Amino acid sequence: MSEYHTSVLLDESVSALIGSASGIYADATFGGGGHTSEILRRLSPEGRVIAFDRDSDAIENKPDDNRLTLIRSDFRWIHNHIIHQGYAGGIDGVLADLGVSSHQFDTAERGFSFRYEAPLDMRMNQEAALNAADVVNSYSQEDLERIFRLYGEVDNSRRIAQLICKARETAEIRTTSELCKAIENALPKFAEHKFLAKVYQALRIEVNQEMKSLEKFLSGAAKSLKPGGRLVVITYHSLEDRMVKNFIKSGNIEGKMEKDFYGNATAPLRAVNRKPILPQESEIAANTRARSAKLRIAEKGDGR
Repeated sequence: MSEYHTSVLLDESVSALIGSASGIYADATFGGGGHTSEILRRLSPEGRVIAFDRDSDAIENKPDDNRLTLIRSDFRWIHNHIIHQGYAGGIDGVLADLGVSSHQFDTAERGFSFRYEAPLDMRMNQEAALNAADVVNSYSQEDLERIFRLYGEVDNSRRIAQLICKARETAEIRTTSELCKAIENALPKFAEHKFLAKVYQALRIEVNQEMKSLEKFLSGAAKSLKPGGRLVVITYHSLEDRMVKNFIKSGNIEGKMEKDFYGNATAPLRAVNRKPILPQESEIAANTRARSAKLRIAEKGDGR
């Protein structure tokens, strides 16, 4: 499992999650199984873990433990599955690590990274219809500009979209190197890799509909928790972290506070940590992909 992916903030997140060794917990982003394995290690024989992942490669990491149920599914459907598993009364905790696994980045043919020559793919669910090449070659210039600006926070998103549309007039852009070549004139000197990372992030988020999945997941996770149950989420970029922070605060991703007839806040969760927990310098030194991670913890109130 360690070869597949190194789990970030492992002790901090699992310690925040587990309130009872005999509880029922969900790992919404199974990946390499690091968080799931640590949860299982801390549970008693009566404890249970329900884990989710939409990547068929991740499913192959399932440990042999009868306390674990591993479901191949987008985590946006977590509440449906929790009910189907027989826990309509709620479970004790839900954990989600929103980072892309090291395996996905480092497997060249998956097309997640500009470091490798590969087809433009980026699908977390390899059976999904839409891939990155489809986005690059079929989206309008306006839509490309929108996703680069919104999902990648790319400064010159209009210029990038223009260059892609111009390049594809000659031939379709099907590989990572062809995409890099198409936009090379807009890459800032001495910061090419950082810039390309933003472009690729935007495409990956669009291909996998990550923001829509996250919004549905947050709502479903809150519904799946019993009173006192905890939601533990690790984020890696500002867009998803803002969504998680707003949802914990208000019960919606916009952060709009709503109140009932009596003036009481209707948000189902309350923040356990006012500020996010960050990785130690030693963890970042050992795993550079941890450097942007933020851990947020929330607890469900009574009667919601």
